[in-house]
Amino acid sequence: MDPVVDPRRGDIEDDASSTKRHSMLSLAGSLLAEISLPKLVLAWTLLIALPCLTLGMAPLLASAWLGTMSSSASLLLTGIGPALFLALLAALGWFGGRTFFRLAESSFWSLNSLAVQPGYVLCREGMRHLSERLLPTTTSRSYGPFIQAGTAVAAGLIVCAAALGILALTWPASRWIGTLSDLASPSRLLMLALANSVVLIAGYLAGAALIWCIADAAMAQPQDLHSFHAVSAGERTFRIAHLSDIHVVGERYGFRIESGRSGPRGNERFRRTLGELARIHADNPLDAIVITGDMTDAGRSAEWSEFFDALAPYRELSERMVALPGNHDLNVMDRANPARLDLPTSPMKRLRQIRTMSALARLQGSRVRVVDRETGRLDNTLMQALEPRRTEMAAFADRGTFRLSRPLGDLWAGVFPMVLPPKTSDGLGIVVLNSNAEAHFSFTNALGFMSAEQTRSMEAAIAAFPQAAWIVALHHHVVEYPRPAKALSERIGTALINGSWFVRRLQRFSDRTVVMHGHRHVDWIGNCGGLAIISAPSPVMEATGDMATYFYIHTLAVGPKGRMGLLAPQRVDLEGDAGSSPAASLDTVATT
Repeated sequence: MDPVVDPRRGDIEDDASSTKRHSMLSLAGSLLAEISLPKLVLAWTLLIALPCLTLGMAPLLASAWLGTMSSSASLLLTGIGPALFLALLAALGWFGGRTFFRLAESSFWSLNSLAVQPGYVLCREGMRHLSERLLPTTTSRSYGPFIQAGTAVAAGLIVCAAALGILALTWPASRWIGTLSDLASPSRLLMLALANSVVLIAGYLAGAALIWCIADAAMAQPQDLHSFHAVSAGERTFRIAHLSDIHVVGERYGFRIESGRSGPRGNERFRRTLGELARIHADNPLDAIVITGDMTDAGRSAEWSEFFDALAPYRELSERMVALPGNHDLNVMDRANPARLDLPTSPMKRLRQIRTMSALARLQGSRVRVVDRETGRLDNTLMQALEPRRTEMAAFADRGTFRLSRPLGDLWAGVFPMVLPPKTSDGLGIVVLNSNAEAHFSFTNALGFMSAEQTRSMEAAIAAFPQAAWIVALHHHVVEYPRPAKALSERIGTALINGSWFVRRLQRFSDRTVVMHGHRHVDWIGNCGGLAIISAPSPVMEATGDMATYFYIHTLAVGPKGRMGLLAPQRVDLEGDAGSSPAASLDTVATT
C-alpha cells in the first residue's frame, strides 16, 4: 500500500531556507521575523557603530591632543620621545605587521562590501538586467560589451551623486577641530563623531564608486568562447575533470539549502558522479579532478563524513583530486535557518575553518604545498604545515572556546594558496585559492573576496615555473557572465568584490593560465582580456531527482613556454532517477 505522504520526498519544511522556492521579499520577511534582535544589535555595534564612531572621533581627539601638547612640542621633538615612538612602530611592524595588514585589508573590503558594492552592483546589474529584457536578443549580443561598460559608468555616477548628496546634507553638522571642552559633553561628542563618520564614509563612497565604475568599464569585457583549440605537434594534453558545488548533506534523504525539494535528495547523485569518473578514468586516465568548492551543504561534520565515505571506494580518484573551500563549507551558520547570526567573537566560524583544513589535509595534504610568505617560494606540504598545530587544533575542535580559537587565527590565512606543483618544469600546476569573504550572517554568506597577500603568493608560485601552464582554481566567479540571468537576485552580491582587480593581476599570465570556478552552478566558458575562464555546472544542484545533470572533462593542450589551449570539453551526463519507485522501495524497507 502506497504511503499517503512519503517522508523521503520531503515536504514544505525542506523548502524553508531554499532561495529557489522563495522570492527575495519572502526571504527578507522571514529574516525580519526570525532574526535574534539582541545579536543583531550587538553585531551592528561591533561591526559598524564602533568603527564608524571611532573614525569620526579620531580627528576631534587628535586635534584636541595636539592642542594640549603644543607647549611641550619642542621637548617631544628633541628628547627621547621620537626614539621611543619609532621603536614602538618598529616592534608593531616586526611582530604584528602581517596581522594588522590582514585586519586592515579585511576591514577595507568589508567596508566596500557594506557601503560600496551593494548600491553599485544593484544599479549596474539592475540596468543590465533591464536592458536584457527590453532589447532584442541580437542587439544585446552585438552590443554586449558596450552595454556592460555603459551600465558600469552609469551605476558609478548614480552612486557617486547619491553619496555626494548625503555628504552635502551632513557637512554642516560636522566639525574637525576638537577641544578639551568636547570631552565634558559626551552626547555632543558622539553626535559630532557620527556626523564626521557619515561625511567620511560618504566621501569615500563617492570616490570609490567612480574608481570602481572606471575600472569595470575600462577592462576588457567578458565574452563567450566561440571556438576551441586544436592540438598541434609538440603539444601535450592534460585531462581535467571539473566538479563543483556538490553540497553533500548529512542525511540519507536530505535536501540541500538552496534547492529544497527542487534538487535531488541525498547524496546518490554524487556517488553516481564518482562512478562515472571511475569508468572514464579506466578507459582514458584523468590527470586531475578539481572540485571548486561547496563540497558540503553547511560544513557540518556529518557532511564531511558522507563526502569521504562516498570517496572511499575510489582511491584512484582521490589520489588525483584537488579541492578548495566554498562559502557553504565555511559561511553557513545554520542550514535550517538563514536568519542565524554569529557574533564576530563566536568561535563557530573558526571551527568550520578547522574542519575544512582537516578535510583538505586528508584529501590532498601530502601533495599540495604552501607558500612561504617571507621568500615567496614553495614551502612545506599542507600536512607538514599543520603538524606543529595539530594539538591546538584538536583541543579547539574538542572544546571550541574563544580562548583556544585565537592562536589559530593566522593558521587559516597562512595555508592559502595551496599549490600542486607541475611534475616537470614545463608541465601543468594547480593553484588552489580561498575566495570566501568573512561573513557572520547566513544570508550574506555568498560574498567573495581575494586578498592581496594570497594574490602575491599565487603570482610567486606561477613565476617560479615560467615554462609551466597553470589552473587557477577558486570558488567565486571573477566576472559576471555576458548572458541573461533568470532573476536579478542571481547577480547580486555573489561575485568577487574585487574581481576586476584580480582579473587584471591574472591577465599577465593569460597565455598559460585558465581560471576554474563554481559557485553559481552555471555552465559557461569564456574569456576576459585573453584570460580563459571556466564556470562549472553542478552535477547535483539545479535539477529535481528525475532530471538529468552533467559535468565536464576539459582537455588542456600545453605547448612551448607553457602556452595553453583549451580543447572542446567532454560532457558527461548523469541520468535522473525516474526509473525508481520511492513507494515500492519504502515497502521493501518495511518488509525487511
